[in-house]
Amino acid sequence: MTDKDPRELQFEESPARPRGIASDIARRGDITRRGLIGAGLGVAASAVPTGRAFSAAETESDSNLPPAVPQWQKEPGAPILTPPYGLPSPHEATVVRRPRAGAKPPTDLATYSLTPLQDLHGVITPNGLHYERHHAGVPDIDPEQHRLIIHGLVDRPMIFTMEDLTRFPSVSRFHFLECSGNSSPNWTAPKPELTVQDIHGLLSCAEWTGVPLATVLAEAGVRPEAKWMLAEGADSAAMTRSIPIEKALDDALLAYSQNGERLRPEQGYPLRLFLPGWEGNTSVKWLRRLKLGAAPFETREETSKYTMVMPDHTIRQFNFVMEAKSVITFPSSGHRLAAPGFCEISGLAWSGAGKVVRVEVSTDDGRSWREAALQEPIMTKCLTRFRAPWRWDGGEAVLASRVTDSSGYVQPSREALLKVRDVRSYYHNNAIQSWRVASSGAVTNAG
Repeated sequence: MTDKDPRELQFEESPARPRGIASDIARRGDITRRGLIGAGLGVAASAVPTGRAFSAAETESDSNLPPAVPQWQKEPGAPILTPPYGLPSPHEATVVRRPRAGAKPPTDLATYSLTPLQDLHGVITPNGLHYERHHAGVPDIDPEQHRLIIHGLVDRPMIFTMEDLTRFPSVSRFHFLECSGNSSPNWTAPKPELTVQDIHGLLSCAEWTGVPLATVLAEAGVRPEAKWMLAEGADSAAMTRSIPIEKALDDALLAYSQNGERLRPEQGYPLRLFLPGWEGNTSVKWLRRLKLGAAPFETREETSKYTMVMPDHTIRQFNFVMEAKSVITFPSSGHRLAAPGFCEISGLAWSGAGKVVRVEVSTDDGRSWREAALQEPIMTKCLTRFRAPWRWDGGEAVLASRVTDSSGYVQPSREALLKVRDVRSYYHNNAIQSWRVASSGAVTNAG
């Protein structure tokens, strides 16, 4: 036994374990962000017990255990190209999008599904697991007949086919997409059973390919008096949002591909507007119309919806930027730690204002914080994976993370957030998320 504080993140050298680069770091009690990066996270894992001795009895009871030859090695596998579009292993059947646990949307048209963040690795979300949010179902659009019209305060009103748009020089960028209603369960008292998917699953990240909107607007000629742009989708809800012209001319993208393939129907096929770092509903899907004007168009989605209640009870419109946020995805609610010992804490951080520059992790309910290692590449307005070593001592612990972005903004606590926003805001909850680890190893939501 040791009387050292487990918050110091130190590891004792085991005489039975060979020493390498990582164990040298551990022996010095110097497992830090710099130490982990210097040694390499893969090497650092060698300092942790990850295997165990096996017995002949175990092998005899299960012929698939090594050193026996497993059954699947004794016969040919499935033929190639069956099915023609690749599918995950049947053993990953639980890694799926789904609604929030215990919640049933009133309709299957105006609904959503959540990304299983707890089951993902790295920062890219596979297309089949990217979250969904719809207002009138998913339209079936023939790309040969789809058109994008640009009109209003322009010199030359124009209509573009998909072929026209794909002939422009293209760019590919990695960005997150987050619904402004993401994390909304955290406005109320925490429900212990809610998972990271339930609370934060309206978040995904992909490589988006398309043509910069500024390039296409230059063809139409934006008039000096044009200050806003109305974006309209081709779904039956005619989803519309007003966008400041500065954003349209900055990093806005007319996206037609995602993660190397054409957009999926639920992600806006064949064309969507993509506004990096801004609330997801402004990245209008199934884009069919851009109208330039001198003022906001005051649509339904920016008057009765997607507004925020302030502490003085006024209502604030046009809350575009998704503020810096982070969340530990492992261990998180729904997980169970098998036994005391080493555990690598891992999670995601992001900011609509720029890059992630620092993530801190606490294992004692915010009484102390330690810097986590950031996984490269670190890109602007993109998810960043962070990791931190932790030795669980078997007692109760409360895990949390907080991020600082390139603007200097620090992710707030719930108490700090409520000083600048009313609890009825619903949207843009970026408060620190905590998970409670019980002595049994069970992890639950602590809000």
